[in-house]
Amino acid sequence: MKVLQLCNKPPYPPVDGGTMAMNSITQGLLSRGCEVKVLTVESDKHPVRQDRIPDDYLAKTSMEAVYVDLRVKPLPAALAMFYGDSYHVERYISLRFISKLKEILRHEEFDVVHVESIFLTPYVPLIRKYSKAKVILRAHNVEHLIWKQVAHSAHNSFKRWYLKYLSMTLCSYEMEHVNDYDGIVCITGNDAGYFRRNGCRKPMAVIPFGVVPEDVSQETVEPDSLFHIGAMDWLPNQESIRWLLDEVWPVVHREVPRAKLYLAGRKMPEKWMKADIEGVSVVGEVPDAMYFIGSKKINVVPLLSGSGIRVKIIEAMSLGKTVITTTVGAQGIDYSDGENLLIANTPEDFARQIKRCLDDDEFCCRVGKAAERLIAEQYNEGLLADKLLKFYNERIEL
Repeated sequence: MKVLQLCNKPPYPPVDGGTMAMNSITQGLLSRGCEVKVLTVESDKHPVRQDRIPDDYLAKTSMEAVYVDLRVKPLPAALAMFYGDSYHVERYISLRFISKLKEILRHEEFDVVHVESIFLTPYVPLIRKYSKAKVILRAHNVEHLIWKQVAHSAHNSFKRWYLKYLSMTLCSYEMEHVNDYDGIVCITGNDAGYFRRNGCRKPMAVIPFGVVPEDVSQETVEPDSLFHIGAMDWLPNQESIRWLLDEVWPVVHREVPRAKLYLAGRKMPEKWMKADIEGVSVVGEVPDAMYFIGSKKINVVPLLSGSGIRVKIIEAMSLGKTVITTTVGAQGIDYSDGENLLIANTPEDFARQIKRCLDDDEFCCRVGKAAERLIAEQYNEGLLADKLLKFYNERIEL
């Protein structure tokens, strides 16, 4: 099978949850003998890091990137507001990307065009014009719900109003155009259910993020260590860290002063890099995320908004780490609270779960081992690729 994978940001190197999820699809399909061609948007925020892309990856995917200026500009934003368009989507419309996509479709035939995110939907008519391929959307999230939740927690009244407006226009676009595709691949059952309840009539599959277990065994794991790792230019991550530092950490530090919290991730805000918080080490971007995860004991993910599945939680669980998160953070994971994942939705519960894990090492290790088994059995990259190919073939045979 020959697949054209359209990405809204470079999928390699996999530096955040979105790129890891996209790369998981690429690698899974390649492992099953598919031909995969990658065409991606690159931007100032997400440039192609050519020096970090292996020659083997380029040879297998023939990856090409087209620069699109995604910076927020007042005039286009105002025009989008005037016409009631989604500025989130409008920013991705590029004549250069149209030209490159048209060139590829004219010279190559594909069985499937796999579109990563609703933001690239404006290119579906072009795909239909120049290709007979089935067009599949991979919905990483219900995008407008994230912005709605972020707007709700915004403190500035104008910012809250504008974010609500953006979420409203994105909602209209997302719900109207989700039916433009031949099929939808959701990462969680919650997202699939939302699309179905709100008018999506297309075939759907729920296929979460997959991992290939890595051997990152450490000589020592730092005792009493907690960590959070995630791209800090994603607003829900910033929101969760503020909540962790303001509402949870003072309690933990008072009751378990030996505990140490590490905050890692690219684009870490300067205010946190310079912050002097007792017991907290802000390390920013780390050279090897999996090695960093392996060196620490407990993963804390106090996510308050968002949809889809948290890739970093899956990775931490795959390494046998105990993860404490919220119901929002755990969505899409087939977990059992208290057995392979720990759920806490209030500052008091979050601090209590942290204290229990720090004080009861046997319990903490048992939860981590159960998490590792769950990921190995249900989130294997190859098995999930088989499910995706089955869904592709069902759409092609129609």
